[in-house]
Amino acid sequence: MTSSNIPLYSQIARELRENIRNGDWVEGQRIPTEMELCDIYHVSRITIRKAIEEITQENLLVREKAKGTFVNHYSPEKTNHLTFIKSFTQEMKEQGKIASTINANVTKMIADHNIATQLKISVGDDVLCLKRTRGSDGEFLAYFVTYIPYQFPFSLDSKDYYGSFYDYLATFNIFPTKQSEYVEAIIANTHLQHVLKLKKSEPILKRVRFTTDSQLNFNEYTECFYIGSKYKYYLDFRED
Repeated sequence: MTSSNIPLYSQIARELRENIRNGDWVEGQRIPTEMELCDIYHVSRITIRKAIEEITQENLLVREKAKGTFVNHYSPEKTNHLTFIKSFTQEMKEQGKIASTINANVTKMIADHNIATQLKISVGDDVLCLKRTRGSDGEFLAYFVTYIPYQFPFSLDSKDYYGSFYDYLATFNIFPTKQSEYVEAIIANTHLQHVLKLKKSEPILKRVRFTTDSQLNFNEYTECFYIGSKYKYYLDFRED
């Protein structure tokens, strides 16, 4: 917990989410008591309660009277199709690789009809458009084009977007927890060949992702293009 721009309870809530996302806490497991968490994080019980409440509202945790707080069993009916949102950084980490941003470019633009529809905003609203080429070990792997509603003080300096995008959003206390996406195979056009340094047209995995922080009514729309010969897309299936 290092960012002074994020409330302490939200920093702790974020670490609790990671415990679930990384499998350190499994479904049905009883988490440490409030007092145990106070000792772990060296904070007050009120701070721990606010952190747990934030996670409970996302249906990641469930309280059972006189028993404790448990990692919730995954259920689409209970979670409104809640999924664990993995950043490219996290995906690479799970594969034993270190993610890097090779190039980043950020601009402010006006929402056209398509972008406005995807972000659930009005045509003409300000939008932040972030384009990044990403890879690992100096190798080009993917090209991301991300759109979010622009609000001050989002940076328009590309140097601020070379790390994890979700870590950046967290500095504004924005935590997308709902995700939907679809994946399709396409052939790389001239533009994709250029940005991904391809010598010829080849299959590309296109992954379109929508994420939401429902508490803030915040939406993200991203088009991801992965080099088909260098990237594998893994799905984790959960049983009720």
